[in-house]
Amino acid sequence: MSVYSMTGYATAHSGADGLPEGLPGLGIEMRSVNGRFLDLVMKLPEELRAAEPALRELLAGRLRRGKVEVRAWIEGRTDASQRAPGVAELQRLAALQDLVRGWLPQAAPLSVAEVMQLTGRPATDPGRLQAPLMHLAGIALDNLLDARRREGRRLADMLLDRVAQLRQLAADAQPLIPRLVEQQRQRFLDRWNEALGADTQGAVPGEAARERALSEATAFAIRIDVAEELTRIDAHLEEIERLLGRGAELGKRLDFLIQELHREANTLGSKSSSLELTRISVDMKVLIEQMREQVQNIE
Repeated sequence: MSVYSMTGYATAHSGADGLPEGLPGLGIEMRSVNGRFLDLVMKLPEELRAAEPALRELLAGRLRRGKVEVRAWIEGRTDASQRAPGVAELQRLAALQDLVRGWLPQAAPLSVAEVMQLTGRPATDPGRLQAPLMHLAGIALDNLLDARRREGRRLADMLLDRVAQLRQLAADAQPLIPRLVEQQRQRFLDRWNEALGADTQGAVPGEAARERALSEATAFAIRIDVAEELTRIDAHLEEIERLLGRGAELGKRLDFLIQELHREANTLGSKSSSLELTRISVDMKVLIEQMREQVQNIE
């Protein structure tokens, strides 16, 4: 299955065929951005409002996360194309206004804009518009999913590249620990030999110094041991690769793994006893932060 981003855009338009007379066509636009849950925002004209429940059901059946804005319109509806009201319409509207003001003298008279809104557009049956609108919505949703899939593939490629870089950093850190332990052991031996050199004439004090140095080196090795952290980092990276290969809905799982990676990289830095290991920890955290930002966009 594919990896889907939550970011995408799609649009679809129809001609006048099959629509009520006088309407040039329908248009629909879908925009989606990242979000923790599925949040649908509908912006529909009055004639298309009845289709909102069906639109929500359509999108909820194929999308899992993201803020999705759906805007639909009846094409060709502009002030320049709006027809002038006929005399009969104006007379009927004036009679209705006189009737209303006869009972409600405080009612405000109709404005020109209100008259045009009530008379300048052909009456349409919302039921006749729903079928062609849903057909367009299906086309737009297919295009939106294609856009989200393409963006998801780019995000997956980026994440796999960062995974490869993190594996290399972990491999660079692996041989540093034995080297640091050996250096510290030799440093302890040198210090003990210097401290006891004036009083050490036989083999026993020298052996005691050596044992003490080895004990100190062992304690040091335990303090700086990052084998567990490197093992967990490797396990998290394997799981990220597995999820990206499987696809489907994985954004929340990836987000959790990124948090765990960041925790291990922090521990690696806190145990660092060399500039090289500190640099590796910092480089890891930079890569992990880049991954975290992109994972927020994955469904």
